[in-house]
Amino acid sequence: MAKSNNLEQGILKLIYQNIDLANIGDAAGLQASATVGSLYIALYQSDPTDADAGVEASYTGYARIGVIRSAVGWTLTDSTITNAALITFPTNTGTSQTCTHLAIRTALTGGDLVYHGALNSALVIENGNIPKFEIGDLAITEA
Repeated sequence: MAKSNNLEQGILKLIYQNIDLANIGDAAGLQASATVGSLYIALYQSDPTDADAGVEASYTGYARIGVIRSAVGWTLTDSTITNAALITFPTNTGTSQTCTHLAIRTALTGGDLVYHGALNSALVIENGNIPKFEIGDLAITEA
């Protein structure tokens, strides 16, 4: 059974923009968080899988990047959410590393895996490289 467009958009708004998902349970629906907070973009050397078993990037200088859970951080079009601002990772100051996947997580370190997927092409991060995603490069679709 498929989800309606309304539910797909509602799920994305709740998770990425911190907007209530009305009419689920009672009239108030699923409520947004009291504090907006952020989601964290993580690079991976292997598929994180649904079981959260991948190998995260570890190049010298690497850190996850926080994106605020609001329309400032994410843009919704139909049933796809995209990054609304440039996402820039720290400069690699060590040896080369290749990343093939990306994940959305709930914390700067540790936290829960929310979404994951393969990059369109492998990202080779050489010493001195600054990995980045332009506005709209990250697209998450609910279907």
